[in-house]
Amino acid sequence: MTRYGTDVLVAVLIISIVLVGLAIWTDEQWLRYLLLAVAVFIAIFSLNFFRDPDRTIAVNGKPIENLVVSPADGNVVVVGPMEEAEYIRGPATMISIFMSPLDVHVNRAPITGVVEYYKYIKGEFLVAHDTAATHRNERAVLGMSSNGRKIAFAQVAGYIARRIVCEAKVGDTLKVGERFGMIKFGSRVDIFLPPGTKINVKVGDRTVAGETVLAEFP
Repeated sequence: MTRYGTDVLVAVLIISIVLVGLAIWTDEQWLRYLLLAVAVFIAIFSLNFFRDPDRTIAVNGKPIENLVVSPADGNVVVVGPMEEAEYIRGPATMISIFMSPLDVHVNRAPITGVVEYYKYIKGEFLVAHDTAATHRNERAVLGMSSNGRKIAFAQVAGYIARRIVCEAKVGDTLKVGERFGMIKFGSRVDIFLPPGTKINVKVGDRTVAGETVLAEFP
């Protein structure tokens, strides 16, 4: 179970207890069953959402320092050229991963390196799979460098997900696959890679945070 969901799980526990109490109190049998069903659903959904399984990077004999792994579970919805204005400040290849409420939402570092940039940008809450969400939605942008290579990635809030958790700070050194935060209740993560990076995924592919190799540096 992820440590990022403690506050939510406490709230869920309280809500479930209240619902069970109401179910015991009511004399209406149909209402009792309904309240119990809702309590069980909320509890199971929350426990499933905040799960945090261990992950192993699929190195396949390649130098790990050349690999960019997925920071998020989900579906690849965009792969293509995009200007990155916050950290790379120039042309890049963007890979966007959409996370549904059923995906694991813990985010992991895509490379081993130093966090050189962090900025929290207030914005809108468009549906996360909308391409415009990259520039208009509320998001946390991070920039990392490793051996002279610079990548940026953004935790993007969506229509439902409005809570971004990011523990990484400027000056931190993160290891590839290391947990650094999460987005609560569905959203997307955008990764910006420098020109010349070999892309290993396409639109429609499924990714697993800390395991799927998105790209390889030359």
